[in-house]
Amino acid sequence: MPNIAIAHSPDSDDAFMFYGLASGQVPTNGYEIEHVLSDIETLNRAAFEGKYEVTAVSFHAYTKLTDRYLLLPHGASMGDRYGPIVVARANGPKSLDGVTVAIPGELTTAYLALKMYKPDVSVTVMPFDQIQEAVRDGQVEAGLLIHEGQLTYGDEGLKKIVDMGEWWADKTGGLPLPLGGNVIRRDLGSAAIQTISGLLHDSIAYALAHRDEAVDYALKFGRGLDKQRTDKFVGMYVNELTLDYGERGRTAVQRLFDEARAAKLIPKAIEVQFA
Repeated sequence: MPNIAIAHSPDSDDAFMFYGLASGQVPTNGYEIEHVLSDIETLNRAAFEGKYEVTAVSFHAYTKLTDRYLLLPHGASMGDRYGPIVVARANGPKSLDGVTVAIPGELTTAYLALKMYKPDVSVTVMPFDQIQEAVRDGQVEAGLLIHEGQLTYGDEGLKKIVDMGEWWADKTGGLPLPLGGNVIRRDLGSAAIQTISGLLHDSIAYALAHRDEAVDYALKFGRGLDKQRTDKFVGMYVNELTLDYGERGRTAVQRLFDEARAAKLIPKAIEVQFA
């Protein structure tokens, strides 16, 4: 039985997405699936070594991985007028002028969007799950929040400076902001790629069709979110655009790559290709 590693972040939305496979409810067609959980920046860097057959990556990182990996046509996380948020303390800066922003990694799409928004921004890299606390405690002036922090920053008395998803939607006439996607190694061959792609699609579809039990599972990965907030967060990033990019999702990804290239933030023009 062939072994396949599927790597994703230890977050409630990814846990929800892979619930069908993790629970054993989706048949694996003869594959032995190993779920590897790690933060997105670590996964981005592992992908440069081709470490995992299937992995979640930031779209920013993917611009440097196209020779090794193909995008799968499902599994994307997109922010539809919401996304990574730059926050500060209530009495902190109102803009990013002269401000150093803590970011969750230089390969994240959150950082790419921030650079498109403010090309001269000063940043410092910090683990994503320490940024909110660092802003609250005054260790940094501002922080770029991904994952659950987008829902909980107000609980810490923090304020929003800019929501990158809102900014992107205004810039592009309403397109969602593509943040991360699932990719598969090209060297697996077309037959295996097709089969494994089907497994991931079926896992997402199963979770969406069995939402309550899948949210209960995702709750374990919510880092302090209650079930209501977990369900809200899951709904933000696992939806019809996750099950299939569709024309709107594919247009958004191509626009992101084109805008990043025009701003000289990625090394080459990228033509979106899916498995």
